[in-house]
Amino acid sequence: MTILDIIEKKRDKKELSKEEIEFFVNGYTKGEITDYQAAALVMAIFIQGMTDKETANLTIAMANSGEVLDLSKLNKIIVDKHSTGGVGDKISLILLPLVASCGVAVAKMSGRGLGFTGGTVDKLESIPGYRTDITINKFIENVENIGISMISQTLNLAPADKKLYALRDSISCVESIPLIASSIMSKKIASGAQKIVLDVTVGNGAFMKNLHDAEKLAKEMISIGKLANRETVCVLTKMQEPLGYNVGNSLEVKEAIEALKGKMAEDVKDVVLELGAYMLLLAGEAESIDKAKNLLTENLQNGKAYSKFMELVKTQGGDVTYLEYLENFEESKYVEPIYSEKPGYIYSINAKEIGKLACSLGAGRVRKEDKIDSTVGVSLLKKVGDYVTKDEELAYLHVNNLEQLESAKERIKQIIKIREDKAEKLDTIIKVIK
Repeated sequence: MTILDIIEKKRDKKELSKEEIEFFVNGYTKGEITDYQAAALVMAIFIQGMTDKETANLTIAMANSGEVLDLSKLNKIIVDKHSTGGVGDKISLILLPLVASCGVAVAKMSGRGLGFTGGTVDKLESIPGYRTDITINKFIENVENIGISMISQTLNLAPADKKLYALRDSISCVESIPLIASSIMSKKIASGAQKIVLDVTVGNGAFMKNLHDAEKLAKEMISIGKLANRETVCVLTKMQEPLGYNVGNSLEVKEAIEALKGKMAEDVKDVVLELGAYMLLLAGEAESIDKAKNLLTENLQNGKAYSKFMELVKTQGGDVTYLEYLENFEESKYVEPIYSEKPGYIYSINAKEIGKLACSLGAGRVRKEDKIDSTVGVSLLKKVGDYVTKDEELAYLHVNNLEQLESAKERIKQIIKIREDKAEKLDTIIKVIK
């Protein structure tokens, strides 16, 4: 068996065996297979596709390419949550402490942002002192002691996926459903989750632009979950406008803290309660979706969710005074209001364009090595369907570079579209696939 034989087989649209996939994954991880050979195979997969069996075998091989966490010593069902990405997506910051406050053990490894989609790790690190780089032993110890830990992915978690993702990005082969599904699920399996709830975002601010592709991706990941003995539920959510009101790292953290204190945007609440209900259901902490949502709502109202987030931040070295006094967070140098130029209804706030604008201000990365500016971003004051008068405030730009301010003001005025006739508010939850 050689890599040339494997490339030729996939080029000719033939199914790769489990052994051939393992040969490729192991060889590429060890550096025995070159980047140009791997690129040829990835391009062949991108063009010819993969069967469900191939995708499952690729997932398992990538999960086993490095460390696979054993969380059995916790003696609890571990339910992991993952989002396929979006703009203003601060859901993990709210959802996971809330779920932990209901008795579900949360052992969460998150990623950093790249491009216009934000990363949970970058947001957590905007809380002064918070450490996302603790050891695996400390990670498990925190879950045992307080029921939750949120860290960055370890260097040895599914290393084959790390190499393959970087390669796919560099040769324009990211948008392949089998490769996306295996990338997500390999990390979930390697991180020790027994049950998985996935937020599959759909729309211009998401990776899946249309419902058909989102459903296909969801079904692919559920199929992998079954073959890997991991019960998986996918919630398809709308990502046409930014989620909530803030886009930018510390801005989103502040919004999440406000949400944990009971002040939450309706679209954020919809996603939090839907994902949280399925997490509680899979963990055996609730008998039905309705009862799960009632328990989650109760813990938001009684302060238990906020207290759990405080406990998490303190345990991982963060300064909790920032949670108590949001004004302690550093502000950008310039905070500029944006006003409506005419009366009417907001009918579009393109999530992708808002994400790209925030990224250009320094809130995101174009390259992995780029440094994040946690203070910059966009604060929206309106949602699609809201009525505005002329000269009413629509948003605030948070900027540190004065030269960027004028062009950013023009861009956001083009992004927030207003018309005379009433626009319908967007439904956030599209459907659930199990």
